[in-house]
Amino acid sequence: MIAQFNGFEINPVHTGDAWKICDLVVANEDRFKRFFPETLKQNLSPTLSQYFIEAKVKAFENKEVFLFTLKHSETRELAGLIYIKELDWNKKQGEFAYCIGYNFENKGLISQSVKALSKHAFENLGLEILQIISHKTNIGSVKVAEKNNFKWVKTLKESYAPPGEKPLDMELFELYIEYATFCNKTMV
Repeated sequence: MIAQFNGFEINPVHTGDAWKICDLVVANEDRFKRFFPETLKQNLSPTLSQYFIEAKVKAFENKEVFLFTLKHSETRELAGLIYIKELDWNKKQGEFAYCIGYNFENKGLISQSVKALSKHAFENLGLEILQIISHKTNIGSVKVAEKNNFKWVKTLKESYAPPGEKPLDMELFELYIEYATFCNKTMV
């Protein structure tokens, strides 16, 4: 277990998570289709989810992508997924991506998850720069960045095209290990 808070816990993805990820994705299909189209497409059935999990476990072991689950500690219900992706080991940089089920939103769970995983990334993974890239209309994601001391860096012009849409400008937020240490002694 990476972290535990408010009756929830964060763990690395494992092969037993396939059914739960399929259930989460299918139940939230309309919410995930715009910014998580690949995760959605790869988890529309239990069989697809099993292939997805096997690939993500291997990617985790190879330090290519880290996928974590956010589960209720008692019921084991899957509340959300948190990625650390786009890893650049030369720059010691990674990017957060996250999604949460509709029945768990607006509870601060992703903010707490990003805080815990930022600490983990800095202390255990050897990363020094963490990024969050969000569309300005995704107020929840912008708040996650701000609550965790990520600073707005710039607008990335036409950097992401949701399925069937024109490319969108996205906002880049970053957190540096030095700033995290300075701002929040409990983080690092």
